Amino acid sequence: MAMITTERQLEDMLLSKLRDLKYELRADIRDRYALEANFREKFEALNCVTLTDSEFQRLLDEIVTPDVYTAARTLRERNSFVRDDGTPLNYTLVNIRDWCKNSFEVVNQLRINTDNSHHRYDVILLINGVPVVQVELKTLGISPRRAMEQIVEYKNDPGNGYSKTILCFLQLFIVSNRDRTFYFANNNARHFAFNAEERFLPVYEFADIDNKKVVHLDGFAETFLGKCNLGQTISRYMVLVASEQKLLMMRPYQVYAVKAIIDSIAQDCGNGYIWHTTGSGKTLTSFKASTLLKDNPDIEKCLFVVDRKDLDRQTREEFNKFQEGCVEENTNTASLVRRLLSHNYADKVIVCTIQKLGLALDENSKRNKQQKKDGKKSFKEQLEPLRDKRIAFIFDECHRSQFGENHKAIKEFFPRAQLFGFTGTPIFDQNAAQQKIEDTQASMKTTEDLFQQRLHTYTITHAIEDGNVLRFHVDYYKPQGKTVPKPGEPLAKRAVIEAILAKHDAATGQRRFNALLATSSINDAIEYHALFKAMQAEKLAADPGFRPLNIACVFSPPADGDPDVKQIQEDLPQEKEDNAVEPEKKKEALKAILADYNAQYGTNHKIGEFDLYYQDVQKRIKDQQWPDADLKKAYPNQPHHKIDITIVVDMLLTGFDSKFLNTLYVDKNLKHHGLIQAFSRTNRVLNATKPYGNILDFRQQQGAVDAAIALFSGEAAGEKAREIWLVDKAPVVIHKLEAAVQKLDAFMESQGLDCAPEAVPNLKGDAARAAFIEHFKEVQRLKTQLDQYTDLTDENRNAIEQVLPRDNLLGFRGAYLETAQRLRAQQGNRQDQGDGKPSQDADQLDFEFVLFASAVIDYDYIMGLIARYSESAPGKQKMSSAELIGLIQSDAKFMDEREDIAAYINTLKAGEGLSEKAIREGYSRFKTEKNAAELAGIAGKHGLATEALQGFVDTILQRMIFDGEALTDLMEPLGLNWKTRRVKELDLMADLMPLLLKRAAGREVSGLSAYDQ
Repeated sequence: MAMITTERQLEDMLLSKLRDLKYELRADIRDRYALEANFREKFEALNCVTLTDSEFQRLLDEIVTPDVYTAARTLRERNSFVRDDGTPLNYTLVNIRDWCKNSFEVVNQLRINTDNSHHRYDVILLINGVPVVQVELKTLGISPRRAMEQIVEYKNDPGNGYSKTILCFLQLFIVSNRDRTFYFANNNARHFAFNAEERFLPVYEFADIDNKKVVHLDGFAETFLGKCNLGQTISRYMVLVASEQKLLMMRPYQVYAVKAIIDSIAQDCGNGYIWHTTGSGKTLTSFKASTLLKDNPDIEKCLFVVDRKDLDRQTREEFNKFQEGCVEENTNTASLVRRLLSHNYADKVIVCTIQKLGLALDENSKRNKQQKKDGKKSFKEQLEPLRDKRIAFIFDECHRSQFGENHKAIKEFFPRAQLFGFTGTPIFDQNAAQQKIEDTQASMKTTEDLFQQRLHTYTITHAIEDGNVLRFHVDYYKPQGKTVPKPGEPLAKRAVIEAILAKHDAATGQRRFNALLATSSINDAIEYHALFKAMQAEKLAADPGFRPLNIACVFSPPADGDPDVKQIQEDLPQEKEDNAVEPEKKKEALKAILADYNAQYGTNHKIGEFDLYYQDVQKRIKDQQWPDADLKKAYPNQPHHKIDITIVVDMLLTGFDSKFLNTLYVDKNLKHHGLIQAFSRTNRVLNATKPYGNILDFRQQQGAVDAAIALFSGEAAGEKAREIWLVDKAPVVIHKLEAAVQKLDAFMESQGLDCAPEAVPNLKGDAARAAFIEHFKEVQRLKTQLDQYTDLTDENRNAIEQVLPRDNLLGFRGAYLETAQRLRAQQGNRQDQGDGKPSQDADQLDFEFVLFASAVIDYDYIMGLIARYSESAPGKQKMSSAELIGLIQSDAKFMDEREDIAAYINTLKAGEGLSEKAIREGYSRFKTEKNAAELAGIAGKHGLATEALQGFVDTILQRMIFDGEALTDLMEPLGLNWKTRRVKELDLMADLMPLLLKRAAGREVSGLSAYDQ
């Protein structure tokens, strides 16, 4: 194959492949007019109608919308339109019954003008004349996030084609440099946020059914862009999330699992299970499988069966999030039976609990006995008409505690039923534990015993390699100067707490994340809670600067006949067993824990409403994602908001997800699926600040970890799996850091500069600045990884400090942010180089500012530091003004304000004794005066009245819209002719632009881009 060196060559290769796939190349469609004319022709043919010009224009006015979610619904639904003569026209934009029968066309080099510029789109795929896919091709290395940013920049340009033309129907974007191809769903701008928090939707790489990546553009086009495949992807395997008004793509393995279930039902070939690892999105996969069966005429009913506590708390909400109102709550068994017997299309897919299903089929249940006593048919008798019907059961989890009891009843009553289950940790012969069923000791059935055959596999090994979950850093804690404990042997609890207090800030990225402490029993959990309280009080008394951790504790109370608590304990074997012994003592201890929690968080939880407390704990763990300042505003009456560590026994160790939980402290013996489930609470992907899930094991369980990896890796070779699952040891990463610093040193030397922060501003040209960004970003990434290692020795720490002294690190971080800010301002604003593309020195950079934003250092923290600097006598401060300014300049959160804060600090004197309140008020005054002085200077320079210029700027920032007429009015008193006035306007805006952009604080000012240099 000839080497491809230009984007045009890559485009020609793709067009050739698409022609092979029977797409029609429409070289005649180059502008909006031709695009709309083609759409009109296809629309009229599909709907057997001829529209007048005015009708077609009204149709465009009705369907074109800047709202991506609304456009996506219009694309998939039957819509109505009133013609000029008042008659209704029911229409679809594409053939929604059989997407394969639509026309598939490809357009390239389409140009659409915006209000201030023009956009050119590399390749666009049309289905029935509707643009549904945009392909952007690059010849340089791609950062997918940067590609997303570029698309967002296009979408933010006033008058862009995405909001004002039929390009609003684009469903997904594809970005490729031939060797690597990424794709992601189109969405409204709020779901593409690029800031220090980096919250945005996933970017995908395609894979085949065996989870092998298909990333070369040729292979990707062959499989993903086949006409029927693309039609199915858009119509069947994208989800419109009603509650969040966003589009979600299913990942390849989710699609294969759904197809496997549907094919199994079509061929009527028995039961099956899906092994998809924890955190891989099993709820979405099972939802799609259930809802797609709605259109299968061979199936009488599809039941999605969950555990009651999950239906009450999570699954119903998640299903209704995917599709509004799709799941009714079956308030009782009678309601479930009524819906099972209903012929209503809305009742074909039913989400129900395993408990209600069991009650309906159990002749001896209280409800069935009551029905007979009342002279009515039992629920089981009422269901008799369904006995010989084909019914599909999809279980959200293969191994619920009650599943075994109901499995036999379902199979006996519904002989033609097909059962499908999902599990993240299958039960094999090796981990089939003994359990007691109806007072008889028996071995737990394996997943294959229950579901016959495995239909699709996506293990944790696959997920780690794909970047869908994180690897683990496991630290087997060894007390200093003592004999290493034997595997499973507990340490003294005080020693465990001392170790946690010493390591927690490092493990959690200075409390950016939070942690669970898994204990062996309820008694242990109670003791730990009391000890944390006592030991932290001791430390605080000894050192007023000590920052206590917020500790919560959750375990189920004794059931005392409460059906809700009994239900909770069905999958909590240790807690159920513990509560059988001295239940009153457990209850009193839990009441004391609740009292502490209520005092700490300003709540009023009671043991009789335990579930509300449990839900509140889960919410606070997840609230870790929000800045403290936001939570204070939202809940001003609560003294605390976040939880640092939650002490647990069984609860939260399975099924609970939070991206901001990154650490598990283990003081209980774990093995097999229990170990994997517990570890997996920590490995949800967030961004570069969370490089892995942190496990600090106080029981020396390396053998159990190795055994679990071997069992659940899906890999024949255990050592290979260990390399994939576990992060490198600290010395290996330190060596990588050393190599990265050496590369930075060599680069600076190649530029004739010392490798020092103060030399960075002397780099010449954007290519050199971009290279510095890439070099130092790798240094910071490795440093972030090492910062969260809990097992660093003094030798390790000294080695890191020697490679990269802290002062140098802070200095380089400040230089990085200053350089990145300069290059970011140029992204998307470059002059055209003659081929319709901007200069690319800076354009491909992904700055990853999240790596440079501390979780600890926020506005409140900085104001407190400044106050302490002011209160301390000269020479007695813990931090000099230069160090304070350096700290601020090294943090991405203050990029737009760091100059102001630094200037304000320089006006203060050590020992002035200003309170934090006075500091805040003083800084606010300082900014107001500084802004007013800047504006007065610009007004004086251009001969304008300061008040008039202030009013002009205030109006722009209030409306976030630049008004050209207001600029003309502002210049009117100068009495200039139009030519001179235009020159003066450009000069004024050149001076005003930095001030406007700074005060807009990252928000888009519509129309201002016309004055970008």
